[in-house]
Amino acid sequence: MISAWLWLLCLSVIQAFTAEAQPAELHVEVPENYGGNFPFYITKLPLPPGRGEGQIVLSGDSSTAAQDPFAVDLDSGFLMTTRALDREEKAEYHLQVTLESEDGHVSWGPQLVTVHVKDENDQASGHQAIATVEISIVQSTWVPLEPVHLAENLRVAYPHSIAQVHWNGGDAHYGLESRPPGPFNVDAEGRIHVTTELDREAQAEYLLQVQVQNSRGEDYAEPLELQVVVMDENDNAPVCSPHDPTVSIPELSPPGTEVTTLSAEDMDAPGSPNSHIVYQLLNPEPEEGAEEKAFELDATSGSVTLGTAPLHAGQDILLQVLAVDLGGSEGGLSSTCEVAVTITDINNHAPEFITSQVGPISLPEDAKPGVLVATLMATDADLEPVFRLMDFAIEEGDPKGIFDLAWEPDSDHVQLRLRKNLSYEAAPHHKVIVVVRNVEELVGSDPGPGATATVTILVERVIPPLKLDQESYETSIPVSTPAGSLLLTIQLSEPMSRTLRFSLVNDSEGWLCIKEVSGEVHTAQSLQGARPGDTYTVLVEAQDTDEPGLSTSATVVVHFLKASPVPALPLAPGPSRHLCTPRQDYGVVVNGASEDPDLANEHGPYSFALGPNPTVQRDWRLQPFNGSHAYLTLALHWVEPGEYMVPVVVHHDSQMWQLQVQVIVCRCNMEGQCMRKVGRMKGMPTKLSAVGVLLGTLAAIGFILILVFTHLALARKKDLDQPADSVPLKAAV
Repeated sequence: MISAWLWLLCLSVIQAFTAEAQPAELHVEVPENYGGNFPFYITKLPLPPGRGEGQIVLSGDSSTAAQDPFAVDLDSGFLMTTRALDREEKAEYHLQVTLESEDGHVSWGPQLVTVHVKDENDQASGHQAIATVEISIVQSTWVPLEPVHLAENLRVAYPHSIAQVHWNGGDAHYGLESRPPGPFNVDAEGRIHVTTELDREAQAEYLLQVQVQNSRGEDYAEPLELQVVVMDENDNAPVCSPHDPTVSIPELSPPGTEVTTLSAEDMDAPGSPNSHIVYQLLNPEPEEGAEEKAFELDATSGSVTLGTAPLHAGQDILLQVLAVDLGGSEGGLSSTCEVAVTITDINNHAPEFITSQVGPISLPEDAKPGVLVATLMATDADLEPVFRLMDFAIEEGDPKGIFDLAWEPDSDHVQLRLRKNLSYEAAPHHKVIVVVRNVEELVGSDPGPGATATVTILVERVIPPLKLDQESYETSIPVSTPAGSLLLTIQLSEPMSRTLRFSLVNDSEGWLCIKEVSGEVHTAQSLQGARPGDTYTVLVEAQDTDEPGLSTSATVVVHFLKASPVPALPLAPGPSRHLCTPRQDYGVVVNGASEDPDLANEHGPYSFALGPNPTVQRDWRLQPFNGSHAYLTLALHWVEPGEYMVPVVVHHDSQMWQLQVQVIVCRCNMEGQCMRKVGRMKGMPTKLSAVGVLLGTLAAIGFILILVFTHLALARKKDLDQPADSVPLKAAV
């Protein structure tokens, strides 16, 4: 006991000094059949310091013993065994130690530990034994047995005695062996029993051997043999032999054609009535009142042939034949043999078009080759896919090869497509006849009228569509670009003798304008609100004035750039014009060409814009007139009359200059012309002379009136002085 503890202490000290060099796997040795106190401490495990609340888990193959002999001391960390180990029971144990938290997480390990059990000489050897043998000589009753015949499925109480053996000596113990193993045994009196029913089909014969032995297991004599023969009874129904589950018969096959031959096997004794089989047709049964049968059956051979009743392609018939043993006698066992019969298709139907007349179909004369004209559907009453394969061809109506056919090899439809360009002048209509035929050879009658289809095509005269030279136009301009600046020009891709009308569709900010005829895109006003880096997109629509239904469109994308510094512009003299207010529908024509020889250029185009002054851009409008002139008008309905200098910026190539256009605004008269001040004309009177003339005229008129009234007064006085009867009566008015 002291030596064991001393050994354990030395081992722990050694492990304490070598803990840092501990290998990945520990190998320890434990003596076999240790006779000291338990638990026996084997080795200290290199557990990590401060392991906290973790639990030590020990696992391995030690569970093969009746009780796990190993454990771990939780306080000291020593691996220990709780009982003595037997090397002959197990020489080596493979363990592993892990440190796990309460939630099952492994915080340390696994540490592998191999425990070797040290052998000691604990097995007895070199001993001797003495035995006494008694020998008795008696008359032998150990005689051979006659064969036993047992009926299979014998209904008796079991175990059932079938024979008996006897050894006439004392201390006899009987044993039995069956080849092959069977349900037989022998009791202490030597009676041989069968313990359950026998099955001849499972085993027809058994050979039993009966031994007799003394109490020490020594044979008294050679074993006796007993042959057991199992007799047959009709306990097995016929079983159909393996055959093809499905038989295919072509349609229209003649009567007498062999369909299949069914056979069945009976496991009862061959050649006996129990295995004599006959056949009966169960399905299909003849229809009530029908004289013809679809199938005929030979009751002896099981051969099935076609009858006289017609069968059709696609029919699936379950053929059922009853196999009966005992030659069909009453009490015989039976089973049903089944074969699926499929009536297969033959190519005896010609394909036909579903629609024999297609169209008329209208095609524009500019239709591109390859365009689909019509799709023709065909059908074939045959069932087999190979018999439904069709071949199509143009039979009539296309002598110049304008059309073509396209179809998949296994398709039931064909596409009539345009192969060449159409011409209304050459042929305003076409009538194409398409024929369909079988790929495989047809059995039976020839194709009927449904094998052709007629497609009528009308050719439409087409005016070429409009196409611009670009699908999308892009330009980049500074945000300081003045109004009226030319950005780009929209034009057709090919020169055509057409008159187009251009318009902007979605100019939401009103920043752009387009010349209706020329397609020039200009800035309509200053780009207030535009920021560098922004993109502005509008849609330009071009319409043929002669064909209003013909139109096209393109997008114009304007990228705004940072405003470039405005250079000092050279001044050029401009025109002087008169405009009247309120505003009338006319303006001032501004010529882009400058009188400055350095700026003048007879070749356009020029672009025009108002100066950057907000007041000028508020009161005036400048619209491009053509490549060399612009049109200046009043923007407001009323502008205070006076003399105005309107700055106009002209762009040409890389040059830019400014025109000062003098505009005199005056009041409008009734004719929409300026009311101008008229100077004094030569020979005309002055104001004073005009007043004198007027006064003289008035004095003359007054003098004349005085004379008239005086004359009237004198005449009246004369009348009053005359007698009353001398005054004549006045005529009534």
